[in-house]
Amino acid sequence: AWFFFLYFFFCFSLSLIFIGILLLFAALFTVKQQTAVVIERFGKYSRLANPGCVLVMCPLEMMAGNVSLRVQQLDVNCETKTSDNVFVMVHVSVQYQVIREKVYEAHYSLQNAQEQMRSYIYDTLRAAICMRTLDQAFDSKDEISQMVKDHLKQSFDDYGFQILQALVTDLSPNNRVRDAMNEINASKRIKEASYQKAEGEKLLKVKRAEAEAESMYLQGVGVARSRHAIMDGLKESIVGFSNSVDG
Repeated sequence: AWFFFLYFFFCFSLSLIFIGILLLFAALFTVKQQTAVVIERFGKYSRLANPGCVLVMCPLEMMAGNVSLRVQQLDVNCETKTSDNVFVMVHVSVQYQVIREKVYEAHYSLQNAQEQMRSYIYDTLRAAICMRTLDQAFDSKDEISQMVKDHLKQSFDDYGFQILQALVTDLSPNNRVRDAMNEINASKRIKEASYQKAEGEKLLKVKRAEAEAESMYLQGVGVARSRHAIMDGLKESIVGFSNSVDG
C-alpha cells in the first residue's frame, strides 16, 4: 500500500512540476485591434491570435509574425518612355488590405509583398505607357490606373491581398521636355492671340469701310434728291413762263 501511495505521490508531483514549468515559460501578450498574430508550434502553423489577451506556451509555441489588417498604401515612382520617345516619371499610389479570411496566405505565400507589388506595377506601367504618346498618356491617366488595379487584383487575390485603389497621381516628363512643352504652349497662345487681334482689326476695318460706304451712299442719295428738286423747280418755272407768254 505504501508503494502505491508513494508511486501516486511521485506521479502527482511530476505533473505539478511539469505544469509549473509550462506556466513558468508561458507568456501572455496582447494583440492590437486590426491585427492578426500568426502562432506556430514546433515551427508549424498552429493558429491565429485575434485582438485581445493571448496565452502562448513557450517554448512549444512562438509568435511567427504580425499581420496588419489596416488599409495600407504603397507609393511607386517609375521612369518609362512613351511611344514618341519622351522619358516620363510616373507616380502611382496603391491602396491595399489583407483579407481577414486569408491571413495565412498573406503571411506564408509572399516573402516581401510590397516589393512584388512594385514589380507588377513597373511591368504594367511600362506596357501601358510605351503604347501611347505623351499627350495620350496624360489623357488616359484614369485608364492606366484601372489597368494597374486590375492587374494587381488578378495577381494578388490568391495571396490574400485586396486591392482597393490604384491612382496615377502624377505623370511628368523631364525638365527639358517640360520647358519645351511650355514654350510650345506659349507660342500657340501667342499665335492665337495674334490671330484674334488680326481678326479684330480686320473686322474693325470692314465695319469702318461699310460705314463709309453707307455714308457715301446716303450722301449720293441726298445729292440726287437735291438735283431732282432743282430740276423740278426749273421745270415749273419754265412752264409758268410759257403760260404767261401765251396769255
